[in-house]
This record gives sequence, C-alpha cells and structure tokens, in this order.
Amino acid sequence: MEFKAYQQGAMKTAVYPGKGEGNWTYPALGLAGETGEICEKLKKAIRDDGGKVNEARLAAIAKELGDVMWYIAALSTELGLDMDAIASANLEKLAARQQNNRLHGDGDNR
Repeated sequence: MEFKAYQQGAMKTAVYPGKGEGNWTYPALGLAGETGEICEKLKKAIRDDGGKVNEARLAAIAKELGDVMWYIAALSTELGLDMDAIASANLEKLAARQQNNRLHGDGDNR
C-alpha cells in the first residue's frame, strides 16, 4: 500500500474536533499516546520476559504501530503534508548522511 492511499483511507475513519480544519493538536497528542503504549509494552517485555518479545506482545505491538501510522497520517493531513513526500525525503536525508558517514551523532543538519 502506498502512503498516499493510506493517508486518504485513514482520514475516512477520523472522528475528532476540528478534523480537516488544521487541527494538528489532536493527532499530535494521539501520536504521543500511541508511541507511549508501544514503549510500555516493550518495558513490560524487559520487566516480565527477560527482554524477549513473545508472540502475544509482538501482536499487540503491531496493532499499536498501526495506530501510530494512523496518527501520523492524520497529523500529516492536518498540516497539509503528503506522507509519500515525507517518506521519500527521509530516505534521501538518511542516504546522504550515510554517504557522508554521518548516520551517528547529534543534530538535524548533519
């Protein structure tokens, strides 16, 4: 599936105040919450399962990753951004960093 199709499909299921009116706050908060849920599941794998991710936890994490994608799609849409363009630009940025031996380190502009 292409990101553009996902982004359009995600917005068909979006129900929140100010949807489509540039309301980036709601999807940004949702993105943070869903990311936290993934971290929580991974934390419990460390605490309860010796750092191993069992099948049930892996399935739960996959669902949360889907929720993260949904909120990325909603946030991108509210900001007028295209996920295909975001993904392409990100890979180009990382390829340039790799070519310049700057994958490691700090800062956005390396």
